[in-house]
Amino acid sequence: MAPRPSITGFDPRRFAAASANGTKGDPWARYEHWRYTGPFTRFNRFKGAFPGLGIATVAFAGYLVAEQLLFKDEGGHHDELT
Repeated sequence: MAPRPSITGFDPRRFAAASANGTKGDPWARYEHWRYTGPFTRFNRFKGAFPGLGIATVAFAGYLVAEQLLFKDEGGHHDELT
């Protein structure tokens, strides 16, 4: 006689296989894995560390270019004394 299927769909053999630790090293590695995947990857953690740095860098570079092209040096007290 074949075993009756579970009403809830719970299979204890599949549960035991899923809960077995496949690695022989760190027993907590499976539990710590979520910290380094998905939204918690290294890139995603540091992506928002400096929120305005990109805009500020472009604005400052634009200011330096405009200063060199548009604002001429009028001279002043830095002229040579001859």
